[in-house]
Amino acid sequence: MDGQQAQKTGGTVVAFAPPASARLTPTQLKVMDGVRSGLLNKQIAYDLGIAEATVKAHMTALMRKLNVRNRTQVAMAAQAMGYDQRLAG
Repeated sequence: MDGQQAQKTGGTVVAFAPPASARLTPTQLKVMDGVRSGLLNKQIAYDLGIAEATVKAHMTALMRKLNVRNRTQVAMAAQAMGYDQRLAG
């Protein structure tokens, strides 16, 4: 799908194309990596040494910047944008 990742769920195709203006902060990238790894907000907060409420604020900002509705779509966006490979190193 030319720069898009699609997932077929129950006959519905969900496509993701990140907006070009989606500039993420270093902490947002770390939170996104935690979500991509399947961690809970509490676990991400512990790993980053920040409050769980701060993780929730970053999640809200991430979803807004990536134009997605839930953490599953955040994880899919991370994979589609190649952040899983960038953060591994």
